[in-house]
Amino acid sequence: MAHKKIYHAILIVTAVLAAIATTKADTIRIAALGASNAQGAGVGSGQAWPAQLERMLRAKGYDVSVSVNAVSGDTSAGVLARADAAAAGARAVVFDTGAANDWRNGISASVTQGHIAQIAARIRAHGAAAIQNNYSGVPTQADGIHFTPQGHALIAARALPQVIAALGKRK
Repeated sequence: MAHKKIYHAILIVTAVLAAIATTKADTIRIAALGASNAQGAGVGSGQAWPAQLERMLRAKGYDVSVSVNAVSGDTSAGVLARADAAAAGARAVVFDTGAANDWRNGISASVTQGHIAQIAARIRAHGAAAIQNNYSGVPTQADGIHFTPQGHALIAARALPQVIAALGKRK
């Protein structure tokens, strides 16, 4: 009799663990790739566009997790070097190019554009959608570089329909 109770307990625990694993497997992975703005410099990670994008997607019923792969001060070459790692296992990668850091470091626009094309190609090679952020007209903090919380919200709102299109219908 005791053996049957133990056996049933093991079956129940196994079923619960399988259900948890299935739930985790259904979570869609999105990656945010970039430099200091992807990190939330000056506003904190909770107000940065990746966190805001995750909240927006969840509010629309998507079970997503947005991971951040960002290095402050990074250039397009650095973003390119991390593109494969960011894209592995992701359904979409929303990326910042590091172009402003390129400009500050004297890297030509043609080199930056070449890196951007390679970043997108590497992301797509992993089967993920490559979504480049649109930073035009985004309000910045006093430093003129890093976005305000409202600027981060604007970036997330601009990326939202592209991410939804890449994900398809929610489950």
